[in-house]
Amino acid sequence: MQELLRTNDPTVIAFAQALLSGEDIDCYTVDVNMSVIEAGLGIIPQRLLVRREDLFMARAILRDNGIEL
Repeated sequence: MQELLRTNDPTVIAFAQALLSGEDIDCYTVDVNMSVIEAGLGIIPQRLLVRREDLFMARAILRDNGIEL
């Protein structure tokens, strides 16, 4: 798995997941439950991971839709 995106904005993560699933690219969000440790402040960013073979296409899809990497 390779890191595709790292952000504190949960709406960007949700949008990216929707775009990738629309192109049949599996993605996984990690660090979602870190809010328990940080008391919900949004300090620790969430990461979106994809398979290594999907990384190039996933980056292109996000860039084409205005998501900065």
